[in-house]
Amino acid sequence: MKYPTYVCINITHKPQIMRTFTTTLMALTFAVFLTSCSQDEELMQTEEATLELSADLTVEETFAKEILAEVNVYRASIGLTELRANSDSKVKATEHTKYMATKGKISHDYFLERSDYLKAKGAGRVSENVAYGYRSAAEVVSAWLKSEGHKEAIEGNFTHSGISVVKDERGIAFFTQIFITK
Repeated sequence: MKYPTYVCINITHKPQIMRTFTTTLMALTFAVFLTSCSQDEELMQTEEATLELSADLTVEETFAKEILAEVNVYRASIGLTELRANSDSKVKATEHTKYMATKGKISHDYFLERSDYLKAKGAGRVSENVAYGYRSAAEVVSAWLKSEGHKEAIEGNFTHSGISVVKDERGIAFFTQIFITK
């Protein structure tokens, strides 16, 4: 069985940069919407394919708890307070991880929507780490700590976190950790 290359990326919501990005993205989306035409039948086939792929996904709750424990051991070792589990960020992490597993690739697609939702629920700051292909909590946390951006999120001034691990039909694990400040 061939396993994918281990990959992880990080993103932090920076309002001034993101506002310009969001405006540009909205303009592009609007332009594409106005110039594209799809038949309902095509859309239904795409939705059915996505649902079919989603049916083979497995949410790994124990794995996610192990990651939070690893992150908190690391934070404690450098004198930081532990992150508390947060149900709102957990829901958004799970939605995004299922999305990535269904697509078969990691991304920060729709991060602004997740960030805005969590801010509406009281979050001050929001950041996100994603990865795939790791087989243990220690492996994924170790990889994140070797990456400047991921390490910055783990060591950041955050108070809560939601983590999701979803395995696709091949058993490949996808990860999302969302950090928030409350």
